[in-house]
Amino acid sequence: MENPRPLKLGMVGGGKDAFIGAVHRMAARLDGEWALTAGALSSTPERAMESARAIGLPRAYGTWEEMLAGELALPPGERVDAVSVVTPNHMHFPVARAFVDAGFSVVCDKPMVLTAAQGRELADLVDARGVSFAVTYNYTGYPLVAEARRLVREGALGEVRKVVVTYTQGWLSTPAEREGSKQAEWRTDPARAGAGALGDIGSHAENLASWITGLALEEVAADVSTFVPGRRVDDDASVLLRFAGGARGALVISQVATGYENDLRIRVHGTTGSLEWAQEEPNRLTLRRQGEPPTVLTRAGGPFLGADAAAATRLPSGHPEGFIEAFANVYSAVARRLRGEEHLPFPDHRDGLRGVLFIEAALRSSADGGAWTRVE
Repeated sequence: MENPRPLKLGMVGGGKDAFIGAVHRMAARLDGEWALTAGALSSTPERAMESARAIGLPRAYGTWEEMLAGELALPPGERVDAVSVVTPNHMHFPVARAFVDAGFSVVCDKPMVLTAAQGRELADLVDARGVSFAVTYNYTGYPLVAEARRLVREGALGEVRKVVVTYTQGWLSTPAEREGSKQAEWRTDPARAGAGALGDIGSHAENLASWITGLALEEVAADVSTFVPGRRVDDDASVLLRFAGGARGALVISQVATGYENDLRIRVHGTTGSLEWAQEEPNRLTLRRQGEPPTVLTRAGGPFLGADAAAATRLPSGHPEGFIEAFANVYSAVARRLRGEEHLPFPDHRDGLRGVLFIEAALRSSADGGAWTRVE
């Protein structure tokens, strides 16, 4: 049902032909928590205004700087309540920093920024201004990821020993950036994307491991590769992980895994149990114990599921929920925080900073022949 008083959302980037912009818009309005009110939707004023007309945007701006000035010129009650930043990666920092500094809450696509220095500056500014900041690591929004997090945090697996997370795609198995793919063109441009596969899907993999387990990542040993000739960013990586307290892990990602679609999966092994979740089958969580048959948990778990998993669920059991709903849980959580209501946890600026620190540490390690490297 529509919220009688939806919050006002602004958007920077995500024009009419942008995949991720459309995803954010659908997710934000799914629960009636947000109304898209203002935006600067492209990198040029002409395309920005064209996109605004195409989606019926009430307040259209040619540039994000015009949007910031225009919103500040309005009475406080008429301004947007938060700004969604869905630009290519290199623009996350200047746009998010400017809006945070002006007192606006922000929902930012991942990776939060390009460098650790930018990440520290932005995270400190968020704390100083006291605004809300979310990073759309959207896989945290799946109900059974919430359940996996609860099980691990409440000790259902005992002490965590090992975490294995893999994320394999095949869409960059060929030089798609030279074959007309707009997504591939900017995501393989180091000036706009920063890191390649590490920034695009490696950041999701790291976040999922940290989000579910709560373990602090201390060191990495990485082998980062580029397989497609002429490509200027990484498209494959294998990373060993050392967590505080002694747990170990492995993170394997690839965007050149021919034939794979979006195969993100995680396994967590503890002293008394293990669990496994896969994004392409998100409504099933498998729990294993020694000497017992596997237990498959679904959203039909009723009293056996935790409160967060139940709160993240919209449809009756057996009706699959997926990608858009998981994204929407992040947006709804931010809206409820801004209203002062109870809400699901969501990845924030400190999660975003940790992701950037991980990317930089993995790149440094690989450049140093795979040496163990501190995540700091």
